[in-house]
Amino acid sequence: MTSGDLQRVDLNLLVAFDVLMAERSVTRAATRMHLGQPAMSASLARLRRLFDDPLLVREGRTLVPTPVAESLIVPVRQSLELMAGALRQSSVFDPSTEERTFTILATDYFLVVLLRPLLAGLRREAPGVRIHVRQIGEDYADVLRRGLFDLCIVPRESQRSDVPMHSEDLFGDRLVCAVDSENPEVGERFSMEHFRSLPYVAFAGGETLQSTAQGRLRSLGIDRPVDVSAHGFVAALLMLRDTPLFTLVHERLGRSLAEPARLKLLDPPVDFDPITAAMYWLPRQDGSPAHQWLRLRLSDAAAALNTSS
Repeated sequence: MTSGDLQRVDLNLLVAFDVLMAERSVTRAATRMHLGQPAMSASLARLRRLFDDPLLVREGRTLVPTPVAESLIVPVRQSLELMAGALRQSSVFDPSTEERTFTILATDYFLVVLLRPLLAGLRREAPGVRIHVRQIGEDYADVLRRGLFDLCIVPRESQRSDVPMHSEDLFGDRLVCAVDSENPEVGERFSMEHFRSLPYVAFAGGETLQSTAQGRLRSLGIDRPVDVSAHGFVAALLMLRDTPLFTLVHERLGRSLAEPARLKLLDPPVDFDPITAAMYWLPRQDGSPAHQWLRLRLSDAAAALNTSS
């Protein structure tokens, strides 16, 4: 099918194609488009007739795109982005009246340190705005590739995706050692002996996005066995109480939880590079007034965080 043919196709059908290719599931695509499954199945049938190709075929328990479908994904998405961009340029965003849900891809570290202070003010300024935080996990690269987010917040040092994105630095941080403040084995200094002998709890971020601490240890040639894995930085900190465990944590997060989690924060015996928290977004979102508003609010929250440091 040529570009001219694409322009004559029902826009809703192209949206259905894009969602089907992203979700690889009629049921999930129907949910995402707020349609019933029969209506989504009918759209897939129309698309199959239009392109004279099955588009999605079953392999085991999953649906996979055919070669024809793979060849259409980029031009269809580009056509939709051009249309969406043209509409966004002519629109305005009034946070006091608009209803909108933003999906932010981030770890619990950024949720506590950056987003929690931001959410306090949103209720007054933007009562109809909702923030959905999607935890970074093993599907990180796939989520970026499929564009299933408005913003992604990760340390710049950890971002390795080849998906073209724009970015802005937010704030700096560093890694420190955290233990139970009543741990009898640790005084006011965390030694290399502590580092090598105490049981270690680490963030398990999956192969696609290893934690900054783990990556840095490997770069230094340090083989520090992991005794416990936690799927969250906050969970790792909450596990320390009444145990001999220690963990490496971002200092800002450690400070914010030091009192409720009964933490002692100490300089590590190993030099770690500073961390730069940054937000990333897709180029197509640049001109959106709603997206510009969200980025400005995050920039303001980061500025306030830096001022209070």
